[in-house]
Amino acid sequence: MAATPHNSAAPRRKVSRHRGEGQWAVGHHTPLNGNEQFKKDDDGLNVRTRIETIYAKRGFDSIDPNDLRGRMRWWGLYTQRKPGIDGGKTAVLEPEELDDRYFMLRVRIDGGRLTVAQLRAIGEVSETYARGTADITDRQNIQLHWIRIEDVPAIWEKLEAVGLSTTEACGDCPRVIIGSPVAGIAADEIIDGTPAVDEIHERYIGSKEFSNLPRKFKTAVSGSPVQDVVHEINDVAFVGVVHPEHGPGFDLWVGGGLSTNPRLAERLGTWVPLAEVPDVWAGVVGIFRDYGYRRLRNRARLKFLMADWGPARFRQVLEDEYLHRKLVDGPAPEEPVSEWRDHVGVHRQRDGRYYVGFAPRVGRVDGTTLTKIAELAAAHGSDRLNTTVEQKMIILDVAEDQVDSLVAGLEALDFQVNPSPFRRGTIACTGIEFCKLAIVETKARGARLIDELERRMPDFAEPLTININGCPNACARIQTADIGLKGQLVLDADGNQVEGYQVHLGGALGLQAGFGRKVRGLKVTSEELPDYVERVLRRFQEQREDGERFAAWVTRASEESLS
Repeated sequence: MAATPHNSAAPRRKVSRHRGEGQWAVGHHTPLNGNEQFKKDDDGLNVRTRIETIYAKRGFDSIDPNDLRGRMRWWGLYTQRKPGIDGGKTAVLEPEELDDRYFMLRVRIDGGRLTVAQLRAIGEVSETYARGTADITDRQNIQLHWIRIEDVPAIWEKLEAVGLSTTEACGDCPRVIIGSPVAGIAADEIIDGTPAVDEIHERYIGSKEFSNLPRKFKTAVSGSPVQDVVHEINDVAFVGVVHPEHGPGFDLWVGGGLSTNPRLAERLGTWVPLAEVPDVWAGVVGIFRDYGYRRLRNRARLKFLMADWGPARFRQVLEDEYLHRKLVDGPAPEEPVSEWRDHVGVHRQRDGRYYVGFAPRVGRVDGTTLTKIAELAAAHGSDRLNTTVEQKMIILDVAEDQVDSLVAGLEALDFQVNPSPFRRGTIACTGIEFCKLAIVETKARGARLIDELERRMPDFAEPLTININGCPNACARIQTADIGLKGQLVLDADGNQVEGYQVHLGGALGLQAGFGRKVRGLKVTSEELPDYVERVLRRFQEQREDGERFAAWVTRASEESLS
């Protein structure tokens, strides 16, 4: 049975609400903030026509502010950070002062699944329109930067010609559906969730039924015993289980999320057959649309409703008002079979072929390299690649006699199939280079940290996650990492304000899921970061008991050992 989460949520409190929370289901339809007003004024999906017919022709200055900083997100577009603005100004400047005249564009990749033609197209778009930029995200998407509004229609045409899109890649809507990157091929798979992912996308993505939610909505579907989609921190997740009477299906989890109020999802105690996943998904999203809190943006995620209702009431409303039938009680998933959930390495598929997972540094690649990866896959007989939620990639369907050559080709591109724990376990968000919310740099610093730790600790072999975030919003899941680093400005030894990190230690997903420990006053400057991480890892090596994981050691270690 799954282990009981620790630190999963603050105790539930009785809530007496004396004013409306903007819940449509109780008659509160009057917009209570600017975001709700612009969504009521015009659906976010409608902005595409204006992009194609007005903004792409007349340029950046013609864009309506509510489209620029609002509705354009429904098509995967965010303005990126203007160069040269330091982190101390992030919270004090107005949005228009932070906005560059270029965009980040997020390519939506449901289930992380790509064909050679699709990856090649992304590479070509990167080289032609995005100054070669490309980042693999921890939600299986690929993000591009330096996008001009004038080029967006041509980019869409290029992506859509190969079956890709940016539809609802951002915005207050159902974002990308993350799925097991080895769905349908893994020898140990409980159940293949791919048909459910595809049907949800076909029925609901780009539909106005769910295009106006209180905030973003995150979905995960996986039938892997590795539990490879961080289901504990999604708004809704379907986790593969075997029912003693009904066979393989999914356990339903609801209400997870991180940011400044982290909360682990809770089980509703139901078993959902594959064919019913889309309907149950739509019921959960419908509850969020209708009962979600719309008054305050910082309380508009599903986790807040779940905290107030609890799983029993949530399940009751789902059954009575949305599904109009009872759900089957079901078992909890088993503990994950591996501490690594990323599928890195060479693995045999159920059909006798192999898949090969490899590790870029913190998800940063470029357009030319993406094209080379596509060509490398094709040259070794594969037409399928997948991204993972750890910012890694996998090439599928490789014949046994092609594996060694493929591995050599990947390593020639500096993608390791047998990486160090540091390269394998480190992820980073976009950071101050492009993100308007960031306070510090992340990608280059994460890459340097990997290199430095590999040099200093070449024999370190324990599973370890290091997650680096440029602000408190936890896009890189800092609270659930062995070592989580939250970007902020700190004072160095000379009293100067410099970039640095607040440190979270001992978080985990999967085995003993819970949030990391903050040591009082523990902050490190960016320059001190390699020294600090090396120091705490050496103490772990000295003090650990046989077989003890880093997160378990942190729970009993002294503050002195962690400092």
